[in-house]
Amino acid sequence: MSITDQALAVEAAEAGAAVVRSHYGSALTRFSKGADDFATTADIAAEKAILDTLRAARPGDVLVGEESGRTSTGDSGRMWLVDPLCGTLNFAAQTMLVAVNVALRSGTQPTVAASADPFGDEVFWTDGTAAYVRRGATDERLVPSADSKLVDINLYPPFPNEADFRTARMLADEDFGARFHLRVVASTLAVAWVAAGRRAGYVTDGNQLHDNVHFAAGIALCEAAGCVITGIDGRPPHAGLGGLVVAADEQTHANLLTSVQNQRNPTNLAG
Repeated sequence: MSITDQALAVEAAEAGAAVVRSHYGSALTRFSKGADDFATTADIAAEKAILDTLRAARPGDVLVGEESGRTSTGDSGRMWLVDPLCGTLNFAAQTMLVAVNVALRSGTQPTVAASADPFGDEVFWTDGTAAYVRRGATDERLVPSADSKLVDINLYPPFPNEADFRTARMLADEDFGARFHLRVVASTLAVAWVAAGRRAGYVTDGNQLHDNVHFAAGIALCEAAGCVITGIDGRPPHAGLGGLVVAADEQTHANLLTSVQNQRNPTNLAG
């Protein structure tokens, strides 16, 4: 029997997560990608495991990996977006806050996705209709919640909108400090945590991220779970300035957008 797309996404993410775990704590060769960015032997090996899994089951689909780029020329209208190790710097520093992301885009929208936590033994996944977390053989429906008031802010480059907005300036915003508690994970694992109710929200700058290998899986999870997702200008993630504001509910999203807008004029910091 042919494997379903959602089962394949989970299988591929788990294959990558197994490779990531096997490399943890080992001597890692680094491959420079410019500036301070780099991949490691773990990134390369995990991506190969994921792509091999996808290619064997869906030979006609396009595959796009962070490290290898586009590696097939299928014309099925289906594209798999793969981030084999989100949080490479964390991993290289032996910090277990990383994610393995796999998402399928059919047409213009992600349809299924999986984001594996290699060290938490969890896979967050969606069939495009609802979102779940798998622990062992058990799936539990994801339910967003803002109760924790925890918000992850990505403080890492690039900052394409820094003339108007810089995430670091949110740290001094009185509205933000009064409503939320800051966290910095440095991995898109934090996006899945919003869908799971473990975070109230997530904010990052960046170019349009809807079809980005890092964020496609997390966005798909949050959309299926019922989170509120826009760019930093309040427009859909595939339009406008880009970046992401992900929130558990409408009120939390409105409050986060207010803090984002406060940073568009740096003189607000004085008042």
